[in-house]
Amino acid sequence: MTTTCRLRMARQDFDILAKHLFPGDHDEHGAVLLAGTACADGQLTLCVREVHLAAEGTDYVQGTYGHRALTPKFIHRLITRARDERLAYLAVHNHGSDQEVGFSSIDYDSHERGYPALLQIAKGMPVGALVFGRRSVQADVWLPDGTRLSLDEGVVVGNTIERLRPSPRYFSADGMVENYDRQVRMFGKAGQALLGDCRVGIIGLGGVGSLVAEYLARLGVGEFYLVDDDRVEESNLSRIVGATASDARDATDKVEVAERLILQGHPTAQVTLIRKDVARESAARQLTGCDYLFLAADSMRARLVFNALVHQYLVPGVQLGSKIRSDKGGWLVEVMSANRPVRPGHGCLWCNQLIDPSQLAKEAKTDEERKAQAYGVEEPNPSVISLNAISASHAVNDFLLDYLGLRPECAQLYYEQFHFLKGRHDLVQPRRDENCPECGRAGLRYGRGDTVALPCIEG
Repeated sequence: MTTTCRLRMARQDFDILAKHLFPGDHDEHGAVLLAGTACADGQLTLCVREVHLAAEGTDYVQGTYGHRALTPKFIHRLITRARDERLAYLAVHNHGSDQEVGFSSIDYDSHERGYPALLQIAKGMPVGALVFGRRSVQADVWLPDGTRLSLDEGVVVGNTIERLRPSPRYFSADGMVENYDRQVRMFGKAGQALLGDCRVGIIGLGGVGSLVAEYLARLGVGEFYLVDDDRVEESNLSRIVGATASDARDATDKVEVAERLILQGHPTAQVTLIRKDVARESAARQLTGCDYLFLAADSMRARLVFNALVHQYLVPGVQLGSKIRSDKGGWLVEVMSANRPVRPGHGCLWCNQLIDPSQLAKEAKTDEERKAQAYGVEEPNPSVISLNAISASHAVNDFLLDYLGLRPECAQLYYEQFHFLKGRHDLVQPRRDENCPECGRAGLRYGRGDTVALPCIEG
Protein backbone atom coordinates (compact mmCIF):
# COMPACT_ATOMS: atom_id res chain seq x y z
CA MET A 1 0.00 0.00 0.00
CA THR A 2 1.33 3.44 -0.94
CA THR A 3 1.39 6.35 1.52
CA THR A 4 -1.04 8.41 -0.57
CA CYS A 5 -4.61 7.98 -1.74
CA ARG A 6 -6.75 9.41 -4.52
CA LEU A 7 -10.20 10.95 -4.42
CA ARG A 8 -12.79 10.74 -7.21
CA MET A 9 -15.91 12.86 -7.18
CA ALA A 10 -18.63 13.58 -9.74
CA ARG A 11 -18.89 17.20 -10.87
CA GLN A 12 -22.46 17.59 -9.62
CA ASP A 13 -21.42 16.50 -6.11
CA PHE A 14 -18.35 18.71 -6.09
CA ASP A 15 -20.37 21.76 -7.13
CA ILE A 16 -22.82 21.19 -4.26
CA LEU A 17 -19.96 20.83 -1.79
CA ALA A 18 -18.01 23.84 -3.10
CA LYS A 19 -21.07 26.09 -2.94
CA HIS A 20 -21.57 25.06 0.70
CA LEU A 21 -17.92 25.50 1.69
CA PHE A 22 -17.37 28.79 -0.15
CA PRO A 23 -20.62 30.79 -0.09
CA GLY A 24 -18.74 34.09 -0.11
CA ASP A 25 -18.67 34.76 3.65
CA HIS A 26 -14.94 33.87 4.05
CA ASP A 27 -15.85 31.59 6.96
CA GLU A 28 -15.30 27.92 7.71
CA HIS A 29 -17.99 25.33 6.93
CA GLY A 30 -18.31 21.57 7.30
CA ALA A 31 -19.66 18.43 5.67
CA VAL A 32 -19.22 14.67 5.54
CA LEU A 33 -18.57 12.59 2.44
CA LEU A 34 -19.27 8.86 2.32
CA ALA A 35 -17.19 7.05 -0.28
CA GLY A 36 -16.73 3.66 -1.80
CA THR A 37 -13.21 2.27 -1.72
CA ALA A 38 -11.10 0.76 -4.46
CA CYS A 39 -7.52 -0.41 -4.58
CA ALA A 40 -5.39 -0.63 -7.72
CA ASP A 41 -1.60 -1.07 -7.75
CA GLY A 42 -1.51 -0.69 -3.99
CA GLN A 43 -3.13 2.75 -3.93
CA LEU A 44 -6.47 3.45 -2.28
CA THR A 45 -9.04 5.41 -4.27
CA LEU A 46 -12.05 6.96 -2.53
CA CYS A 47 -15.13 7.22 -4.78
CA VAL A 48 -17.58 9.74 -3.33
CA ARG A 49 -21.11 8.35 -3.23
CA GLU A 50 -22.89 10.66 -0.77
CA VAL A 51 -22.50 14.33 0.24
CA HIS A 52 -23.92 15.37 3.63
CA LEU A 53 -23.78 19.11 4.30
CA ALA A 54 -23.51 20.21 7.92
CA ALA A 55 -26.09 22.87 8.80
CA GLU A 56 -24.58 25.95 10.43
CA GLY A 57 -25.34 26.19 14.15
CA THR A 58 -26.97 22.76 14.21
CA ASP A 59 -24.48 20.27 12.77
CA TYR A 60 -21.44 22.56 12.62
CA VAL A 61 -20.86 24.61 15.77
CA GLN A 62 -18.22 26.46 17.75
CA GLY A 63 -15.49 23.99 18.63
CA THR A 64 -14.08 23.23 22.07
CA TYR A 65 -10.51 23.19 20.74
CA GLY A 66 -10.64 24.63 17.24
CA HIS A 67 -12.68 27.22 15.36
CA ARG A 68 -15.60 24.99 14.37
CA ALA A 69 -16.52 21.32 14.72
CA LEU A 70 -19.10 18.79 13.60
CA THR A 71 -21.52 17.87 16.39
CA PRO A 72 -21.35 14.38 17.96
CA LYS A 73 -24.94 13.67 16.82
CA PHE A 74 -24.13 14.49 13.18
CA ILE A 75 -20.92 12.45 13.32
CA HIS A 76 -22.60 9.44 14.92
CA ARG A 77 -25.42 9.34 12.39
CA LEU A 78 -22.98 9.30 9.48
CA ILE A 79 -20.27 7.04 10.89
CA THR A 80 -22.90 4.39 11.61
CA ARG A 81 -24.30 4.82 8.11
CA ALA A 82 -20.77 4.44 6.70
CA ARG A 83 -20.33 1.25 8.74
CA ASP A 84 -23.67 -0.21 7.63
CA GLU A 85 -23.19 0.71 3.94
CA ARG A 86 -19.48 -0.30 3.92
CA LEU A 87 -18.36 3.19 2.94
CA ALA A 88 -15.43 5.33 4.04
CA TYR A 89 -16.23 8.28 6.34
CA LEU A 90 -14.59 11.62 5.42
CA ALA A 91 -15.13 14.75 7.51
CA VAL A 92 -14.74 17.93 5.46
CA HIS A 93 -13.98 21.56 6.22
CA ASN A 94 -12.44 24.44 4.30
CA HIS A 95 -9.67 26.98 4.68
CA GLY A 96 -9.56 30.33 2.92
CA SER A 97 -6.61 29.42 0.68
CA ASP A 98 -6.67 28.93 -3.08
CA GLN A 99 -4.19 26.58 -4.82
CA GLU A 100 -2.47 25.27 -1.68
CA VAL A 101 -4.04 23.86 1.47
CA GLY A 102 -3.11 21.76 4.48
CA PHE A 103 -4.31 20.79 7.91
CA SER A 104 -3.41 22.94 10.89
CA SER A 105 -1.84 21.49 14.04
CA ILE A 106 -5.25 21.92 15.72
CA ASP A 107 -6.82 19.86 12.93
CA TYR A 108 -4.32 17.06 13.39
CA ASP A 109 -4.81 17.10 17.17
CA SER A 110 -8.55 16.67 16.68
CA HIS A 111 -7.92 13.70 14.38
CA GLU A 112 -5.71 12.09 17.02
CA ARG A 113 -8.45 12.49 19.62
CA GLY A 114 -11.38 11.32 17.54
CA TYR A 115 -10.39 8.93 14.77
CA PRO A 116 -9.29 5.90 16.84
CA ALA A 117 -12.85 5.72 18.21
CA LEU A 118 -14.38 6.25 14.77
CA LEU A 119 -12.25 3.40 13.39
CA GLN A 120 -13.73 1.09 15.99
CA ILE A 121 -17.27 2.08 15.00
CA ALA A 122 -16.47 1.82 11.27
CA LYS A 123 -15.55 -1.87 11.66
CA GLY A 124 -12.90 -2.18 8.97
CA MET A 125 -13.68 0.83 6.79
CA PRO A 126 -11.35 3.86 6.45
CA VAL A 127 -12.11 7.11 8.25
CA GLY A 128 -10.49 10.46 7.73
CA ALA A 129 -10.68 14.12 6.86
CA LEU A 130 -10.45 16.40 3.85
CA VAL A 131 -9.59 20.08 3.92
CA PHE A 132 -10.42 22.13 0.83
CA GLY A 133 -9.02 25.35 -0.55
CA ARG A 134 -10.80 26.89 -3.48
CA ARG A 135 -8.65 24.93 -5.96
CA SER A 136 -6.88 22.47 -3.68
CA VAL A 137 -7.51 19.63 -1.24
CA GLN A 138 -5.54 17.59 1.28
CA ALA A 139 -6.48 14.36 3.08
CA ASP A 140 -5.64 12.56 6.32
CA VAL A 141 -7.11 9.08 5.91
CA TRP A 142 -6.81 6.46 8.64
CA LEU A 143 -6.85 2.77 7.72
CA PRO A 144 -7.85 -0.04 10.12
CA ASP A 145 -4.23 -1.25 10.38
CA GLY A 146 -3.09 2.15 11.67
CA THR A 147 -1.69 3.42 8.35
CA ARG A 148 -2.36 7.08 7.57
CA LEU A 149 -2.56 8.37 4.01
CA SER A 150 -2.21 11.85 2.58
CA LEU A 151 -3.67 12.85 -0.79
CA ASP A 152 -2.01 12.34 -4.14
CA GLU A 153 -4.80 14.08 -6.07
CA GLY A 154 -8.52 14.65 -6.18
CA VAL A 155 -10.26 14.22 -9.53
CA VAL A 156 -13.57 15.95 -10.28
CA VAL A 157 -15.27 14.03 -13.09
CA GLY A 158 -17.71 16.00 -15.21
CA ASN A 159 -17.80 16.58 -18.93
CA THR A 160 -14.30 17.89 -18.33
CA ILE A 161 -11.81 16.65 -15.74
CA GLU A 162 -10.57 18.91 -12.96
CA ARG A 163 -7.68 18.03 -10.67
CA LEU A 164 -7.21 19.28 -7.14
CA ARG A 165 -4.00 18.73 -5.22
CA PRO A 166 -2.54 19.86 -1.88
CA SER A 167 -0.27 22.23 -3.82
CA PRO A 168 0.43 22.96 -7.49
CA ARG A 169 2.69 20.71 -9.50
CA TYR A 170 5.30 22.42 -11.63
CA PHE A 171 6.76 20.91 -14.78
CA SER A 172 10.20 21.54 -16.17
CA ALA A 173 10.79 21.95 -19.89
CA ASP A 174 13.75 19.56 -19.56
CA GLY A 175 13.16 16.16 -21.09
CA MET A 176 10.25 17.18 -23.33
CA VAL A 177 10.43 14.95 -26.38
CA GLU A 178 11.02 16.95 -29.55
CA ASN A 179 8.33 15.13 -31.55
CA TYR A 180 5.66 16.59 -29.21
CA ASP A 181 6.78 20.16 -29.89
CA ARG A 182 3.82 21.10 -32.11
CA GLN A 183 1.14 19.86 -29.71
CA VAL A 184 2.94 21.31 -26.67
CA ARG A 185 2.46 24.65 -28.40
CA MET A 186 -1.29 24.01 -28.04
CA PHE A 187 -1.59 22.78 -24.44
CA GLY A 188 1.82 23.34 -22.87
CA LYS A 189 4.33 21.12 -21.11
CA ALA A 190 1.96 20.62 -18.16
CA GLY A 191 -0.65 19.18 -20.51
CA GLN A 192 1.93 16.90 -22.13
CA ALA A 193 3.01 15.71 -18.70
CA LEU A 194 -0.60 14.92 -17.80
CA LEU A 195 -0.92 12.81 -20.94
CA GLY A 196 2.30 11.04 -20.04
CA ASP A 197 0.88 10.17 -16.62
CA CYS A 198 -2.50 9.08 -18.01
CA ARG A 199 -3.64 5.45 -17.90
CA VAL A 200 -6.26 4.58 -20.51
CA GLY A 201 -8.21 1.39 -21.02
CA ILE A 202 -9.29 0.40 -24.53
CA ILE A 203 -11.91 -2.34 -24.73
CA GLY A 204 -11.88 -3.86 -28.21
CA LEU A 205 -8.87 -3.52 -30.53
CA GLY A 206 -10.60 -4.03 -33.86
CA GLY A 207 -11.29 -1.40 -36.50
CA VAL A 208 -12.18 1.42 -34.10
CA GLY A 209 -9.99 0.44 -31.16
CA SER A 210 -6.82 0.15 -33.23
CA LEU A 211 -7.28 3.72 -34.46
CA VAL A 212 -7.89 4.96 -30.90
CA ALA A 213 -4.71 3.21 -29.77
CA GLU A 214 -2.59 4.86 -32.47
CA TYR A 215 -4.02 8.33 -31.91
CA LEU A 216 -3.48 8.14 -28.15
CA ALA A 217 0.05 6.79 -28.53
CA ARG A 218 1.07 9.60 -30.85
CA LEU A 219 -0.42 12.12 -28.43
CA GLY A 220 1.95 10.74 -25.80
CA VAL A 221 -0.42 8.91 -23.45
CA GLY A 222 1.86 7.00 -21.10
CA GLU A 223 0.04 3.82 -20.13
CA PHE A 224 -2.38 1.50 -21.93
CA TYR A 225 -4.56 -1.40 -20.83
CA LEU A 226 -5.70 -3.26 -23.94
CA VAL A 227 -8.59 -5.73 -23.67
CA ASP A 228 -9.54 -8.14 -26.47
CA ASP A 229 -9.68 -11.92 -26.67
CA ASP A 230 -9.84 -12.07 -30.48
CA ARG A 231 -7.21 -12.75 -33.13
CA VAL A 232 -6.52 -11.19 -36.51
CA GLU A 233 -8.24 -12.75 -39.53
CA GLU A 234 -7.86 -11.91 -43.19
CA SER A 235 -11.17 -10.02 -43.18
CA ASN A 236 -9.73 -7.69 -40.53
CA LEU A 237 -6.90 -6.38 -42.69
CA SER A 238 -9.03 -3.69 -44.36
CA ARG A 239 -9.66 -1.89 -41.09
CA ILE A 240 -7.29 -2.89 -38.24
CA VAL A 241 -4.50 -0.33 -38.34
CA GLY A 242 -1.10 -1.99 -38.19
CA ALA A 243 -2.30 -5.50 -39.04
CA THR A 244 -0.41 -7.37 -41.78
CA ALA A 245 -1.01 -10.43 -43.91
CA SER A 246 1.38 -12.37 -41.69
CA ASP A 247 -0.72 -11.42 -38.65
CA ALA A 248 -3.76 -12.93 -40.35
CA ARG A 249 -1.81 -16.02 -41.38
CA ASP A 250 -0.40 -16.50 -37.87
CA ALA A 251 -3.67 -15.56 -36.11
CA THR A 252 -1.88 -12.89 -34.06
CA ASP A 253 -3.74 -11.55 -31.04
CA LYS A 254 -5.33 -8.18 -31.80
CA VAL A 255 -3.86 -6.74 -28.61
CA GLU A 256 -0.37 -7.66 -29.84
CA VAL A 257 -0.93 -5.75 -33.07
CA ALA A 258 -2.14 -2.76 -31.05
CA GLU A 259 0.87 -2.96 -28.74
CA ARG A 260 3.22 -2.96 -31.72
CA LEU A 261 1.40 0.04 -33.16
CA ILE A 262 1.53 1.95 -29.87
CA LEU A 263 5.25 1.37 -29.40
CA GLN A 264 5.98 2.58 -32.92
CA GLY A 265 4.40 5.91 -32.03
CA HIS A 266 5.48 6.04 -28.38
CA PRO A 267 8.43 3.70 -27.66
CA THR A 268 8.42 4.32 -23.89
CA ALA A 269 4.70 3.71 -23.35
CA GLN A 270 3.72 1.03 -20.85
CA VAL A 271 1.32 -1.50 -22.35
CA THR A 272 -0.60 -4.20 -20.50
CA LEU A 273 -2.20 -6.87 -22.69
CA ILE A 274 -5.41 -8.47 -21.43
CA ARG A 275 -6.20 -11.37 -23.74
CA LYS A 276 -9.68 -11.93 -22.35
CA ASP A 277 -13.28 -10.89 -22.82
CA VAL A 278 -13.86 -7.80 -20.68
CA ALA A 279 -16.84 -9.64 -19.17
CA ARG A 280 -14.33 -11.86 -17.36
CA GLU A 281 -13.84 -10.55 -13.84
CA SER A 282 -10.05 -10.82 -13.97
CA ALA A 283 -10.06 -8.60 -17.08
CA ALA A 284 -12.52 -5.97 -15.85
CA ARG A 285 -10.77 -5.62 -12.49
CA GLN A 286 -7.59 -4.48 -14.22
CA LEU A 287 -9.45 -1.46 -15.63
CA THR A 288 -10.58 -0.03 -12.28
CA GLY A 289 -7.42 2.05 -11.92
CA CYS A 290 -7.70 3.66 -15.36
CA ASP A 291 -8.14 7.40 -15.80
CA TYR A 292 -10.27 7.09 -18.94
CA LEU A 293 -12.04 4.25 -20.76
CA PHE A 294 -12.75 3.76 -24.46
CA LEU A 295 -15.34 1.14 -25.36
CA ALA A 296 -14.73 0.06 -28.95
CA ALA A 297 -16.31 -3.41 -28.73
CA ASP A 298 -19.84 -4.01 -29.99
CA SER A 299 -21.08 -6.75 -27.65
CA MET A 300 -23.77 -6.13 -25.05
CA ARG A 301 -21.62 -7.77 -22.38
CA ALA A 302 -18.84 -5.26 -23.05
CA ARG A 303 -21.35 -2.40 -22.81
CA LEU A 304 -22.68 -3.80 -19.54
CA VAL A 305 -19.25 -4.01 -17.90
CA PHE A 306 -18.02 -0.67 -19.27
CA ASN A 307 -21.16 1.09 -18.00
CA ALA A 308 -20.68 -0.44 -14.57
CA LEU A 309 -17.01 0.61 -14.40
CA VAL A 310 -17.89 4.25 -15.13
CA HIS A 311 -20.57 4.53 -12.45
CA GLN A 312 -19.07 2.23 -9.84
CA TYR A 313 -15.55 3.66 -9.93
CA LEU A 314 -16.37 7.19 -11.22
CA VAL A 315 -14.10 6.80 -14.25
CA PRO A 316 -14.96 8.88 -17.36
CA GLY A 317 -15.42 7.00 -20.59
CA VAL A 318 -16.89 6.92 -24.08
CA GLN A 319 -18.70 4.26 -26.09
CA LEU A 320 -17.92 4.62 -29.78
CA GLY A 321 -18.52 2.87 -33.03
CA SER A 322 -20.17 2.88 -36.44
CA LYS A 323 -23.35 1.36 -37.82
CA ILE A 324 -24.29 0.39 -41.38
CA ARG A 325 -27.81 -0.91 -42.06
CA SER A 326 -29.52 -2.04 -45.27
CA ASP A 327 -33.13 -2.90 -46.07
CA LYS A 328 -34.33 -6.25 -47.40
CA GLY A 329 -33.53 -5.17 -50.94
CA GLY A 330 -29.93 -4.39 -50.07
CA TRP A 331 -30.31 -0.60 -50.21
CA LEU A 332 -28.43 1.39 -47.57
CA VAL A 333 -30.81 3.02 -45.09
CA GLU A 334 -28.32 4.08 -42.40
CA VAL A 335 -24.61 4.90 -42.36
CA MET A 336 -23.54 6.53 -39.13
CA SER A 337 -20.80 6.94 -36.58
CA ALA A 338 -21.39 7.72 -32.91
CA ASN A 339 -19.60 8.85 -29.78
CA ARG A 340 -21.50 8.41 -26.55
CA PRO A 341 -19.67 9.92 -23.56
CA VAL A 342 -20.58 8.33 -20.24
CA ARG A 343 -19.89 10.07 -16.95
CA PRO A 344 -20.87 9.19 -13.36
CA GLY A 345 -24.64 9.63 -13.22
CA HIS A 346 -24.93 10.79 -16.86
CA GLY A 347 -25.09 9.13 -20.26
CA CYS A 348 -25.84 5.72 -18.75
CA LEU A 349 -26.16 3.02 -21.42
CA TRP A 350 -28.92 1.31 -19.43
CA CYS A 351 -30.99 4.49 -19.15
CA ASN A 352 -30.68 5.01 -22.90
CA GLN A 353 -31.66 1.45 -23.85
CA LEU A 354 -28.27 0.76 -25.41
CA ILE A 355 -27.94 -2.51 -23.53
CA ASP A 356 -30.39 -5.11 -24.86
CA PRO A 357 -31.30 -7.72 -22.20
CA SER A 358 -32.34 -10.28 -24.82
CA GLN A 359 -29.03 -9.87 -26.65
CA LEU A 360 -27.20 -10.20 -23.33
CA ALA A 361 -28.94 -13.53 -22.81
CA LYS A 362 -27.86 -14.69 -26.28
CA GLU A 363 -24.26 -13.66 -25.69
CA ALA A 364 -24.18 -15.62 -22.45
CA LYS A 365 -24.70 -18.83 -24.45
CA THR A 366 -22.12 -20.77 -26.44
CA ASP A 367 -22.40 -21.04 -30.24
CA GLU A 368 -23.65 -24.59 -29.81
CA GLU A 369 -26.36 -23.49 -27.38
CA ARG A 370 -27.50 -20.69 -29.71
CA LYS A 371 -27.77 -23.11 -32.63
CA ALA A 372 -29.72 -25.62 -30.53
CA GLN A 373 -32.19 -22.91 -29.51
CA ALA A 374 -32.60 -21.61 -33.09
CA TYR A 375 -30.76 -18.38 -32.42
CA GLY A 376 -28.18 -19.16 -35.06
CA VAL A 377 -24.74 -17.61 -35.01
CA GLU A 378 -24.86 -13.89 -35.73
CA GLU A 379 -23.41 -12.59 -38.98
CA PRO A 380 -20.65 -10.01 -38.45
CA ASN A 381 -21.69 -6.38 -38.78
CA PRO A 382 -20.43 -4.30 -41.74
CA SER A 383 -17.37 -2.18 -40.97
CA VAL A 384 -15.50 0.44 -43.02
CA ILE A 385 -12.28 2.09 -41.88
CA SER A 386 -13.28 5.63 -42.88
CA LEU A 387 -16.43 5.47 -40.73
CA ASN A 388 -14.41 4.04 -37.87
CA ALA A 389 -11.93 6.90 -38.21
CA ILE A 390 -14.67 9.51 -37.74
CA SER A 391 -15.75 7.95 -34.48
CA ALA A 392 -12.22 7.34 -33.23
CA SER A 393 -10.89 10.80 -34.06
CA HIS A 394 -13.81 12.62 -32.47
CA ALA A 395 -13.61 10.46 -29.33
CA VAL A 396 -9.87 11.10 -28.96
CA ASN A 397 -10.34 14.83 -29.61
CA ASP A 398 -12.97 14.94 -26.86
CA PHE A 399 -10.64 13.04 -24.54
CA LEU A 400 -7.83 15.51 -25.23
CA LEU A 401 -9.95 18.61 -24.67
CA ASP A 402 -11.78 17.28 -21.63
CA TYR A 403 -8.95 15.41 -19.89
CA LEU A 404 -6.67 18.45 -20.11
CA GLY A 405 -9.46 20.91 -19.27
CA LEU A 406 -8.96 22.82 -22.53
CA ARG A 407 -12.62 23.78 -22.83
CA PRO A 408 -15.09 24.99 -20.22
CA GLU A 409 -17.40 22.63 -18.37
CA CYS A 410 -20.69 22.27 -20.23
CA ALA A 411 -23.91 22.08 -18.24
CA GLN A 412 -25.22 19.23 -20.38
CA LEU A 413 -23.74 15.98 -21.65
CA TYR A 414 -24.50 15.09 -25.29
CA TYR A 415 -24.16 12.02 -27.45
CA GLU A 416 -22.67 12.87 -30.86
CA GLN A 417 -24.01 11.18 -34.00
CA PHE A 418 -22.98 11.53 -37.64
CA HIS A 419 -25.62 10.45 -40.19
CA PHE A 420 -23.78 10.38 -43.50
CA LEU A 421 -26.62 9.51 -45.88
CA LYS A 422 -28.57 12.46 -44.55
CA GLY A 423 -25.55 14.75 -44.25
CA ARG A 424 -26.48 15.44 -40.64
CA HIS A 425 -24.52 15.89 -37.41
CA ASP A 426 -26.66 15.56 -34.28
CA LEU A 427 -26.07 16.26 -30.62
CA VAL A 428 -28.50 14.12 -28.64
CA GLN A 429 -29.28 14.73 -24.98
CA PRO A 430 -29.25 11.29 -23.34
CA ARG A 431 -32.05 10.16 -21.07
CA ARG A 432 -31.53 9.86 -17.34
CA ASP A 433 -33.54 7.77 -14.88
CA GLU A 434 -33.05 8.95 -11.30
CA ASN A 435 -34.04 5.47 -10.07
CA CYS A 436 -31.65 3.58 -12.33
CA PRO A 437 -29.90 0.83 -10.32
CA GLU A 438 -26.69 1.40 -12.30
CA CYS A 439 -26.23 5.18 -12.37
CA GLY A 440 -28.83 6.40 -9.85
CA ARG A 441 -27.62 7.81 -6.54
CA ALA A 442 -29.82 5.42 -4.58
CA GLY A 443 -28.84 2.47 -6.78
CA LEU A 444 -26.67 -0.42 -5.76
CA ARG A 445 -23.63 0.50 -7.90
CA TYR A 446 -22.96 4.27 -7.97
CA GLY A 447 -19.62 5.13 -6.31
CA ARG A 448 -19.32 1.77 -4.56
CA GLY A 449 -15.85 0.86 -5.83
CA ASP A 450 -14.71 -2.60 -4.78
CA THR A 451 -17.49 -3.04 -2.22
CA VAL A 452 -19.92 -4.48 -4.80
CA ALA A 453 -19.26 -7.01 -7.56
CA LEU A 454 -18.98 -6.00 -11.18
CA PRO A 455 -21.52 -7.67 -13.54
CA CYS A 456 -18.92 -10.18 -14.75
CA ILE A 457 -18.49 -13.89 -15.16
CA GLU A 458 -15.72 -15.75 -13.38
CA GLY A 459 -12.37 -16.23 -14.98
